[in-house]
Amino acid sequence: MKVYCISGIAADKRAFKHIRLPEGFEIVFIDWIKPFKKESLSEYALRLAECINTREPFCMIGLSLGGIIASEIAVGCKPLATIIIGSVPVCSQLPPYYTWVRRLHVQKLVPGTLYKYAAIIKHYFTREPAEDKKDIIQMIRATEPSFIRWGIDAVLNWTNEQKPESLTHIHGTRDEVFPFKLTKPTHIISKGDHMLVISYPDEI
Repeated sequence: MKVYCISGIAADKRAFKHIRLPEGFEIVFIDWIKPFKKESLSEYALRLAECINTREPFCMIGLSLGGIIASEIAVGCKPLATIIIGSVPVCSQLPPYYTWVRRLHVQKLVPGTLYKYAAIIKHYFTREPAEDKKDIIQMIRATEPSFIRWGIDAVLNWTNEQKPESLTHIHGTRDEVFPFKLTKPTHIISKGDHMLVISYPDEI
């Protein structure tokens, strides 16, 4: 059975390098595509889902923004299982301050390159092993600033409140992007940060 994997906003398939699935499951990585101008997150998810063979049973795994996209796809495409890691399945679990950022259009004032540099600097001080840290920084550097700006704006304007069926939600108690206290995960990793799939591979 195919398991379609979607990474986070400034990441690619390298984010899944520690994932090991049981025999009989095949990982298929879904690469990000260029969003259309003013395309909503829901519209983007529909286009990304075109590469999924929905005529046969499948599962999905999504990280961060990829988890939000996977949740959107799952509502319409009905995978056997949807697993989101360091993410949220519905907009009501987003931090309240996201609303103020959207209303003030702060995300439109900050250059995409600044988001990139901030993310890179942060990961010089996080707990990942040196090789993993190197991959994370390379993934961030390879991401187009325009895609980061679009992704942030799309999440801020996201309105979905329908949870997918057969949802598994793995979340860390120290997630700095989607605060744990606002989420309702099915599996909790104590002291886990946002990059659970890399920093806590054994637990994942």
